[in-house]
Amino acid sequence: KKDIPVANFIMHEIHCSRNLEVCRYCSELIAKSEMKTHIESEHVQVTCKCRMKIEKCLLKDHEASACPLRPALCQFCDIQLTFDKLQDHEIYCGARTERCGGCGRNIMMKDLKEHPRVCG
Repeated sequence: KKDIPVANFIMHEIHCSRNLEVCRYCSELIAKSEMKTHIESEHVQVTCKCRMKIEKCLLKDHEASACPLRPALCQFCDIQLTFDKLQDHEIYCGARTERCGGCGRNIMMKDLKEHPRVCG
């Protein structure tokens, strides 16, 4: 998968075909002697805390961006919840009120950012 000078190409091709192979799962070039270890360490199925089965090499990305049990912060109170509980919590939390120091009215938390624009 790299450019090779024409003068070295035949020797390089022989070396690669003898020592390397393409992983059938991720298409990476792996030393033939390391292929079994690569498959066992990167492509073995593991179970996430959300009970989803996934390849080990994909687990970090899943936990960071797709897992329903990943940590998430409420935009109104900064409490940490799991992502699957965030929407219900923010509906409840955003409906709480706080007194405006300018006009004295009770303003819902979800409207506090826009309130200064319309505050009398």
